[in-house]
Amino acid sequence: MTVTAYLALGSNLGDRADQLKQAIRKLHARPGICIKRVSAIYETDPVGFVEQDAFLNMVIAAETSLSAEQLLQAALSIEQELGRVRTVRWGPRTLDIDLLLYGDSCIEQEHLRIPHPEMTKRAFVLIPLQDVWSGETLPVYNHSISHYLSDLPQDQKGVRKWGTIDWETESVPSES
Repeated sequence: MTVTAYLALGSNLGDRADQLKQAIRKLHARPGICIKRVSAIYETDPVGFVEQDAFLNMVIAAETSLSAEQLLQAALSIEQELGRVRTVRWGPRTLDIDLLLYGDSCIEQEHLRIPHPEMTKRAFVLIPLQDVWSGETLPVYNHSISHYLSDLPQDQKGVRKWGTIDWETESVPSES
């Protein structure tokens, strides 16, 4: 049985676009994960720890036969493979992969909460999620993405379309 999962990717160190492309390729290469849709890339202002460079953020939709826990472990492993070091909460990073949604599941574990508890408060997640979302309302929340976007204060949006990425080829991402 496969489930559609949505993952948020972000990077603000090194070649940000290449980090995102490599992450997508590595996820797709893992047994049990098939990337189906990829959002545009958005450049976003940092949140939390603001004294750092802007992020590139995107969301992908993947079909997976992995459990939510296995998918999270695959994501964390790929973060490490691509040089992620966790030192400062919300600090600079080569790569961050967050599991946003896993089908219509609601999971509450010590290291895994689905839906992601902060996703409806973050324009840098909601805007790219809107690019790949195929439903009307978000599971568990029972509201649309546009509903949550309209609730965000204008000064928290700070999200600009940066370009697109063709992760299936060797081409360089395009900036729009």
